[in-house]
Amino acid sequence: MNNIKLSYFALIIFHALIALIIFFAPFISKIYALLIPVIGFVLVYKNKNKNQEVLYVSAYLVGVEVFLRMTGGNFNNEYVKFSVIFFMFLGMFYSNFSKNGFIYLFFLLLLLPGIFMTVYNASIETDVKKVLFFNLSGPVCLGIATIYTFQRRISFSGLQNILLCIGFPIITTTVYLFLYNPSVKDVITGTQSNYETSGGFGPNQVSTILGLGIFVFFTQLILFSKSKITLLINGALFIFISYRGIVTFSRGGVFTAIAMIICLLFLLYRNSNAKGRSKFVLVFIMTGVMATCIWTYSSIQTYGMIEKRYANQDARGREKKDRLGGREEIMGEELQVFYKNPILGIGAGMGKEVRKETFGEEAASHNEITRMISEHGLFGILGLILLGLVPLVSYLNNKQHLYFFSFYVFWLLTINHAAMRTAAPAFVYALCLLSVQIKIPEETEN
Repeated sequence: MNNIKLSYFALIIFHALIALIIFFAPFISKIYALLIPVIGFVLVYKNKNKNQEVLYVSAYLVGVEVFLRMTGGNFNNEYVKFSVIFFMFLGMFYSNFSKNGFIYLFFLLLLLPGIFMTVYNASIETDVKKVLFFNLSGPVCLGIATIYTFQRRISFSGLQNILLCIGFPIITTTVYLFLYNPSVKDVITGTQSNYETSGGFGPNQVSTILGLGIFVFFTQLILFSKSKITLLINGALFIFISYRGIVTFSRGGVFTAIAMIICLLFLLYRNSNAKGRSKFVLVFIMTGVMATCIWTYSSIQTYGMIEKRYANQDARGREKKDRLGGREEIMGEELQVFYKNPILGIGAGMGKEVRKETFGEEAASHNEITRMISEHGLFGILGLILLGLVPLVSYLNNKQHLYFFSFYVFWLLTINHAAMRTAAPAFVYALCLLSVQIKIPEETEN
C-alpha cells in the first residue's frame, strides 16, 4: 500500500516538474509531444495490448493536448486526434473489436456527402484538405474510438486508471498556469474570457480540459482516498484545478464539471444501500463547503468580477445582451443555412466561408450540433441522432458503468460550447461505451 501511495504522489510531482521544466525551456514541449506516442507505441507493442494499453496512452494524449497547444508542443492542431486514431487502430489490430461497433461505421459513412459538397462548393482559394481535417478530425476520431471501445470489458478500477491518465497531464497544465500567471489580481480588467489566466491560450479549451480535471480528481477524492494523506492530496488537487478553471472566466468547462459531478453523485446515491446513503450526507456537506470556499477565494482574487461574469454582466454590472459571447448569432446563421440546404448541407467546413460573407470574418463554429446540421444537412441530423441514442441503449445492459452519465454529459455539453476542437469530447464519449465490471463486494472494501 505504501508503494502505491508513493507512486501516486511521485507521478503528481513528476508532472508538476514537467510544467516547471517546459516553462523555463519551452523547446522541450516538442520533445515531450514526440515522446508520448513513441513510448506509448513501445508499451502497446511490448504487451500486445493485453491490458488495453491503447486506452491509457490515448487518455494521456487527451489530457496533455491543451498543454501542448499552449506551449507550442503540438506539431499541428490535429496531432493528438490523429495519434488517438492511430492507437485505436493499433488496439483493434491486437485485440479485435465488437461487430456491434460497426454501427459507428455507419456514422462515419454519413460524413461522406459533406466531403463531396465541400469539394463541390469550395472556392479556388480554399485549402480543401486543411478545411476537411479541421472540421472532420473530431468526428472521425470519435467514430474510430467508439468502434474500438464498444462493449469492450474493463474493470471499474481500470476505468479509473484511464481517468488518472487524463488527470496527470492536467496537473501539468494547472501548474503551468500558475507559473505563467502567479497573480490573478494583476490581470483582471473585465468579465470577458481571460487569456492571461489561461496560459496565453484559448480560455474555452483551457476551461474544458480543467473541467474534466475537476471531475477526475473529485472521483479520486470521494471514491479512492483510502487514507488521510491521499484524502489531503486529492482534495488539494481538486481545489487547485477548480480555482484555475474558474478564473479562466470561460464558463463552459466549469458548468460541465458541475453537471458531471451531479450525475455521479446521483448514480452513487441511487446504487447505495441504506447505510451507504447515510454517509452521503457527509459527502454532500464536504462538497458544498469546498465549492463555497473555492468560489469565495476566486471572487476575492478577481475583485468580484467572476460573480458578474457568471451573472452575464459586464465590469460595471450591466447585463449583457447575449449570454453566449456572440455564439447565438453564429448558431442562428447555421440554422438559416440548413433551411436553405436541408438535404446535403453546404459541405464540411464551408460554414466559415458563409460567415465571412455574412459577418465579414471567418468565425469558427463553437457548436458541433448546429455545425453538423448546417454543413451536413439531413445526414448530419441522422448522425447526431445515432450519437445520442446508441450510448443510452447500450447503458441499459451496462448499469455498472457509474461514470456513464457523467461522460455522456461531458460530451454533450462540450460539443455545444467548444465543438470538437480537441480530442477530449470524442474520447470521453467513447468511454461511455465500455462494458464496466465492478468487482464482487466480498473481494474488495465497500
